[in-house]
Amino acid sequence: MPAQLLAAPVDLDFLHSDSVPLTKSLTALQAYCAMTSHVPGWLATAFRIRDVISRRFNVAEIQGFSPRSPESVPEVGECLDFFTVEAICDQQLVLTSRDRHLAVMVCMDVSTGEYGLPQLNVTTSVKCFNTFGRFYMVPVGRVHGVIVRRMLANLQGYRFERR
Repeated sequence: MPAQLLAAPVDLDFLHSDSVPLTKSLTALQAYCAMTSHVPGWLATAFRIRDVISRRFNVAEIQGFSPRSPESVPEVGECLDFFTVEAICDQQLVLTSRDRHLAVMVCMDVSTGEYGLPQLNVTTSVKCFNTFGRFYMVPVGRVHGVIVRRMLANLQGYRFERR
C-alpha cells in the first residue's frame, strides 16, 4: 500500500520518510501506540515551547503525545493526540493536522520489507499556506527526522501482540 501524501511531491513544502524493520508483526495503530508510548523530556519541552509561541499566533495547542492502548481503535474523523484519523486499517494509519497556516499528513504503513520481514514506513508531508507556516517549518523541518527516528526507537520492546 503506497504512502498517502497531501499533494504530489513536487507541490509539497516538506516531505520526509523513514522506515524500520519490525521484530514482530504489528498493526499500524500498534506501531503508533508504541512510538508515542514514551516521549523523551526534550521533546515534551519542545512541544510546550511550540505551544507557547504558537498561542501568540492563534494556533491551537497540540500538547504532544500521550500513551494509549491499541485496544481502543479510533474511527475515521476522531482525534488521535493532535491528529485527525483520515484512514485506518491493520496495514495503514493516515493522520492529518490542519490549520490556517499549514496542513500535515502522517502516513504509517506496515509492509513486507527485505527478506519478507515486516517493516514500518512513516511518511510525513506538509503543505504551507502562508509565511507563518513556512517559518514554522524551518525549525520543525530540521529536527523532524531526529524526532521520528527517536520515536521509532520506542518500537524496541513493544509489548502488545498482534491479534
